[in-house]
Amino acid sequence: MNIVIVDDNRTNLMIIEKILQKAGYDQLVLLTSARELYDYLQLDAGRPREVPVDLILMDLMMPEIDGIEACRTILANERFHDLPIIFVSAMGDSYKMAEAMDAGALDYVMKPINKVELLARIRSVLRLKHEMNLRKERDKRIQFELDLAKQVQRSVLGSPLENEDVTISAVYRPSFELAGDLYAWYQISPHRYGVILLDMMGHGISSSLVCMYIYSALKDAITGMGDPAAVMQELNRRMNQLHMPESLINYYFTAIYFVLDTQKQTIEYVNAGHPAGLALIDGEVKQLDQGCSAIGFFEKIEVTTGVIPYKEDARILLFTDGLSEWLEEEYEDAWEKLISGLRQNDNPERLLEQLLPGAKPLKEQKDDLCLVMISAN
Repeated sequence: MNIVIVDDNRTNLMIIEKILQKAGYDQLVLLTSARELYDYLQLDAGRPREVPVDLILMDLMMPEIDGIEACRTILANERFHDLPIIFVSAMGDSYKMAEAMDAGALDYVMKPINKVELLARIRSVLRLKHEMNLRKERDKRIQFELDLAKQVQRSVLGSPLENEDVTISAVYRPSFELAGDLYAWYQISPHRYGVILLDMMGHGISSSLVCMYIYSALKDAITGMGDPAAVMQELNRRMNQLHMPESLINYYFTAIYFVLDTQKQTIEYVNAGHPAGLALIDGEVKQLDQGCSAIGFFEKIEVTTGVIPYKEDARILLFTDGLSEWLEEEYEDAWEKLISGLRQNDNPERLLEQLLPGAKPLKEQKDDLCLVMISAN
C-alpha cells in the first residue's frame, strides 16, 4: 500500500508518518511541497511513468502551490484522474473545505490530527479505491468482449458481390457498438440470388445475440429453400423457439427478403413489416411492400409473396428505418429525395452522401443505419 504524504511542515510529516507506520502502513513517501509531488509523479513528462500510488494525504495550505491547485492539476491528468486524495488542514473554513472537495478530493481530516479519525478515513478511501480498481478491470473485460463481439458481427455481414449479371453492396453505420441490423446474400443457383435485410428490435448486446442466432439459420434457409414465403416461415419458427413464458421481452424483427432471378428477370420478395424497399425497374419505381407481419410476433404467420418482372435492368434499394426516419427529420419531401437519389446513384455510399451530406456523428444517431443496393444487368 503506497501512500504519499505532502506537507510543508516537517513536524506534521513526522507525526503522520508515525501514526501510519504503527497502523501497518510502511510504504510511505514524504514530500514537502506540491512541486516535489509533481516531480515524483513526473507530471511534466510527456507521459507520466507508472508510479505506484494508492493514496495522497496532502496539506491544504502550502506556499507557492496550495493543495487545491495541486489536487486539480493531478486529477486532470488521465493517468491519475481517479487517484484518491485526502486533505489534512488546520483551517476550519467550511467554504474552503467545500472548494477542496469540489476540486476532487474524497475526504479531509482536521488538525490537530486525531489518530482514530485519520485511520478510519484512510481505510474508507482505500476501500473505495479498491472498488474502483475492480470496476476498471471489469470494464476492461467488458470492452474487450464488446470489441470481439463487434468483430464477429461485422465478419458475418455480406461482402460486396460483383458478378457478370449482378452487383450487390451495402453501407452499415450502427448507432451502438453492437447493432440490431443484419444483411446477407447468397447465390442459390447460377442465376438466382437470395438477399435479406433485417432490423432486430432494440440495440446492443441482446439484439446482436439474437441477430447472430438468426444468422446461423439464414444460409441453410436461403440456399435450401430459396422460396421467400418458405424462408420467412422458417425464420418465424426459429424466432418463436426463443420465446419463454416467464420473459417480459419477446424479440422480433422486420425484414425484406427477395430472390433475384437474372435469367427469368424476376424479383420475388416478402416484406415482413419493414420499410418498403424501392425497385427501379426499366426506369419506373416500384415499392416492395407486400408480405406479412414482423417475424417473431406470432406463432404462425400468413405470407403474401410479391413478384416484380423486369426487361432490361433493375436497381433495388433496401434500407432500415434508421435511414427513413432520419430523412423524414431532414426533409419534408423525404420519399421524393430517396427516389431521386436512387435514380442518380448505383452505389449506396454515394447515395447516402447525397441524401445526408455531412451526416451527423455516430454518437448522434438515434438508430442503426443500413442500406443495401442491388443492380441487375
